[in-house]
Amino acid sequence: MRTVDGISLFLLLSACAPRVLEFDPAHDPSKVETSADALPPVLDPQLEARRHFQNPGGMWTPDQLAQHVVTLRELGMQLDPQVLGDTLAFPLGAIVWLGGCTGSFVSDDGLIVTNHHCATAALQFNSSPGHDRLHDGFLAKTRLDEPSNGPAARVFVTRETRDVTKDVRGDIDSIIEPKKRFDLIEQRQKNLVAACEKGRPELRCTVQSFFDGETYMLIQQLELRDIRLVYAPAEGIGNYGGEVDNWRWPRHAGDFAFFRAYVGEGQKPADFDAKNIPYKPKHHLTVAKEPLAPTDLVFVAGYPGRTSRLKTSNEVAEAVDWFYPRRIRFCEEYIALLDRLAKEDKELGTKGRALWRGLSNALTNTRGQLDGLVKDGLAERKKTLESELRKWASEHPEQGPVGASLDDLAGKHATYRAHRDEEAAISEIFAMSTLLTGADAIVHMALERPKVDAERDPSFQERNWKRIAQGQRQAQQSYARRLEHEKLKLALVRAAALPVERRPKDLLALFVPKGDATPEAIDKALSAMFAKTKLEGADVRVALFETAKLEELKKASDPFISIALTMRGKLQGIEDNGEAYIGDTLKSRITYVTALRAKAGGVLAPDANSTLRITYGTVRGYAPKVGAPVNHPFTKLSEMVAKNTKVEPFDAPSGLIEAAKKGPFGPYVDPALGEVPVDFLADLDITGGNSGSPTMNAKGELVGLVFDGNYEAVVSDWLFMPPITRSIHVDVRYPLWIMDKVDGADHLLRELGVEPKLD
Repeated sequence: MRTVDGISLFLLLSACAPRVLEFDPAHDPSKVETSADALPPVLDPQLEARRHFQNPGGMWTPDQLAQHVVTLRELGMQLDPQVLGDTLAFPLGAIVWLGGCTGSFVSDDGLIVTNHHCATAALQFNSSPGHDRLHDGFLAKTRLDEPSNGPAARVFVTRETRDVTKDVRGDIDSIIEPKKRFDLIEQRQKNLVAACEKGRPELRCTVQSFFDGETYMLIQQLELRDIRLVYAPAEGIGNYGGEVDNWRWPRHAGDFAFFRAYVGEGQKPADFDAKNIPYKPKHHLTVAKEPLAPTDLVFVAGYPGRTSRLKTSNEVAEAVDWFYPRRIRFCEEYIALLDRLAKEDKELGTKGRALWRGLSNALTNTRGQLDGLVKDGLAERKKTLESELRKWASEHPEQGPVGASLDDLAGKHATYRAHRDEEAAISEIFAMSTLLTGADAIVHMALERPKVDAERDPSFQERNWKRIAQGQRQAQQSYARRLEHEKLKLALVRAAALPVERRPKDLLALFVPKGDATPEAIDKALSAMFAKTKLEGADVRVALFETAKLEELKKASDPFISIALTMRGKLQGIEDNGEAYIGDTLKSRITYVTALRAKAGGVLAPDANSTLRITYGTVRGYAPKVGAPVNHPFTKLSEMVAKNTKVEPFDAPSGLIEAAKKGPFGPYVDPALGEVPVDFLADLDITGGNSGSPTMNAKGELVGLVFDGNYEAVVSDWLFMPPITRSIHVDVRYPLWIMDKVDGADHLLRELGVEPKLD
């Protein structure tokens, strides 16, 4: 994987191969309909359809919604379903990508709502000794008080998508050599991007692959670069329950936050400047006026990150046998390190908080994935589905050599992954070091700079230079020498503990030349390196990135630069190997995926790839296992108070607890619950990247925010299971009540079109 800032931590935390195919009703573990069956009848012609609806799953591209018009109308969609295929119309025009999470415009002055956990980086960037915004939260009383989220913060607004499959794939099968095949595809993608962005600096264009290379789309997005923090409640609200409740139901977290997008003159995107003004979106969402209830139709539009439903059984097996066990150990060891450092030094705890949260979330998720695949037998189910596809394809010879393609993919995958331990260790060592990542970017840029821009590595083309520099400055806010030292030490110790034939011996020797890779020797070597390096300041790293020549770097004595110089060839070789694998398997993978689509009658969602998707379903509870009581789909305020122990992670602010006990609660009370709702369940198909996505009702009004899923169905990243797969959402009435009664955010309520009602 190429990134704009070197080896990506995504390689270490992302799922190897989430989500596979359709759910088989014969394997239904609970046969639960919904707790809403007990509701009294109402005059609602679509009620019965919603009660009996069983979501088959699917993160649908906007153009695929035409296949769902009949179903959406049967479920009571009041918007014209056809409009959901238009990225420029309401409501899709209000949905934005934050580069890892999703958000949505909720006012005509660029106000964006997202999750509290999506504001972690912004809160950390704006924290300082004595001002722990991560813990205490933040509320800007006026727009002049809204601080920058940092130079690397971005908001992307999708403008247009266009099918460019012919432009990318035309005559590609005639190229025999796998790496050349990949390179030609990459060059065509670069050409399309360059043409799209030419003369339009406000745009960010990408060419995305769908269905594993079967289809390519050119996506045009407005890139907003001045993003500011407006409001995030205290950690005891936004992250209430912490890792104890993470991926669990019932939940009682107020996982919400607000940003604002700013622009320069003429509404043109610009870097942070005090003179900038709020962005005026063409569309924004409004808060729902009618209460949400069980069985109600809801839908989510957002940018789900990565799934791998279309991967083969061999790739599933690798996740079970190698990737997930390794990731669990990785997360456990770094979490333990960060816990120890936080206890010893509060400032280090703040610096490492964002990483800690990411690792903790990944750990729980990965354990759930592995449990589902192994204990629930879903890995074996994948093999069965693949066998069924082979049989079906043999009866449909027009689909091509599907069985032979699967065999080809299996053989090439085994060869490609022969050096997986060494490569993973190298990736980890670079990913866990800001200085090594920065040094590699400096060296890589020095190699790419003399080339014509069209021939550069796409991550190091001129369009990315500012982004890389801004990323280095953003990373500085979480940098501390001791934290850096300890993370890098752990990565090296873990690499040295591998069997000798699987160790990254060349890289280890650069740290401990005599081969003494004991923790004590590594510690001593790192101390010497940090005493000598000049890269600890972001200004130094950025200056070298922008100007350094290769010959100058070779003469430099900085130890991190020296390691990056020596390892660049190895890193490039790993990258080339991966690209050759993609080129070598492209034809077989397309044959396989095309058959999957045909077997599904053409109604098959592509894997998530951080592009705009829509998922729809209903508000409903579930039984976590056969015979268990059905969970109600709503939690409420009194339950949050009952869980409050005054010990983290159940340590809500005293003002919230007092208000929850005394009221008033005004219009935020749910008539059926008799109190303020906190979170709710729906049977929507989501994954990482959907965090912060707006949950909308049949009118396209805001009723909540997606922020989690249930542990029993974490493995739905492989297989969507209608009876138990649930998404967890903040009910919008809970944030509104907190803003009105607890945090005094009346000015934001009015901006949302909600008149404050409480003292």
